[in-house]
Amino acid sequence: MGKERFERHKQPWTGEEAGQLRALAAKGQGLKQIAKALGRSEESTKDFAKKNKIKVAKKR
Repeated sequence: MGKERFERHKQPWTGEEAGQLRALAAKGQGLKQIAKALGRSEESTKDFAKKNKIKVAKKR
């Protein structure tokens, strides 16, 4: 039961979410923090960022 449930399963991305993703990525936030802030899965966030050529910092 460690998996989080996402209520917005397979919902399209809004322009506001895309802008927020860009802003958080520019601040150097990691994928996990960005996904949580947007209420999206890490996989969805990573895929959207890759499609839109948004660089997301890799936290170690």
